[in-house]
Amino acid sequence: MAMEKNHACLLYGARDARFEDIPVPSLEGKPRDVLIRIAFTGVCGSDVHFWVHGGINEMVRPGNPVALGHEASGVVEAVGSAVSKVKVGDRVSIEPGFPCRHCSFCLGGKYNLCPDMTFAASPGPGAVVHGTLATFYRLPDDFCYKLPGDMALDEGVIFEPLAVAVHGLRLAKLKPGQNVLVLGAGPVGLLSCAVAREFGASRITVVDINKGRLSFAEDVLDIPTYRYDMEKSPKDNAVALATEKNLQEGADVIVEATGVESCVQMGVEAIKRGGSYVQVGLGKKMVEFPLVVMSEKEITVRGCFRYGPGDFKLASTLVSRGKIPLKSFITKVFPFHRAPDAWEAAHKGEGVKILIQVDGSQT
Repeated sequence: MAMEKNHACLLYGARDARFEDIPVPSLEGKPRDVLIRIAFTGVCGSDVHFWVHGGINEMVRPGNPVALGHEASGVVEAVGSAVSKVKVGDRVSIEPGFPCRHCSFCLGGKYNLCPDMTFAASPGPGAVVHGTLATFYRLPDDFCYKLPGDMALDEGVIFEPLAVAVHGLRLAKLKPGQNVLVLGAGPVGLLSCAVAREFGASRITVVDINKGRLSFAEDVLDIPTYRYDMEKSPKDNAVALATEKNLQEGADVIVEATGVESCVQMGVEAIKRGGSYVQVGLGKKMVEFPLVVMSEKEITVRGCFRYGPGDFKLASTLVSRGKIPLKSFITKVFPFHRAPDAWEAAHKGEGVKILIQVDGSQT
């Protein structure tokens, strides 16, 4: 590996990406780590936010560039001396963040809340953690998931947003026979529809303004849709949806996957009394929230952050059953040298999921 180069796409600031070589992550002193040769990296909404604004919580600065990307698949290139879960040559999807394993959150079964989480593509106040938009990425072997059967590497990228959807529905404590309303027909929203069906939801409806994504929901996933009317208030949209979809008592479960204020408000208006609301999408730090409606309906409101123990494994199990058409979610694949074009395409809302092929030799 000493002679191998680690090509990376580094973000120096808003719309300032440069292709450079960075050190290959070393396995020295990391007996349980593996080195992955990245094949594909997906474009997430957070990547777009970094590209357009230069960061989310921590800003990328010229002297502290970072390689973006956290939705990824690849092939195991090398393994540490104590690795037993995977071997060189295995095709895997990766869970791109690993916790300290020792804090109260980790020991309490909520490692996604670990304050010392090492997560891909994090500028951070200290050392930069580069993401998966590079030739190589290193992580512990128990955060690698073998792709089932002959699944293509590009499909393996979808495990990550699927795990987010799984986590959200598990937080909602969805019961078989309940009806679900998903706000937002982006990748996580659409995957939430697919997961809700696998969890036994009797009726699922997805809301968006993007005609193309709503058509995808109807034609590919066979999920009924409602197009949000920008001329109406969130409450009036909730009333219109209830009438159109015969949900007069409201939805048992709301999955809010946009983070948009009007959709958050619609979700609280559209939920059934005593229902379960999960906030999966991230938007502005502060929004107006219908507090009185929430209290009068006595609903359960949960935040949702990434994924936790068992979510990736359950996502893998659902995929192995062949019930979720991962390939259909992939709209376009850009070559590595056109990563900025991929971010721009996602920024414009083109398609469902856009990928970047990092290693052209891997398919």
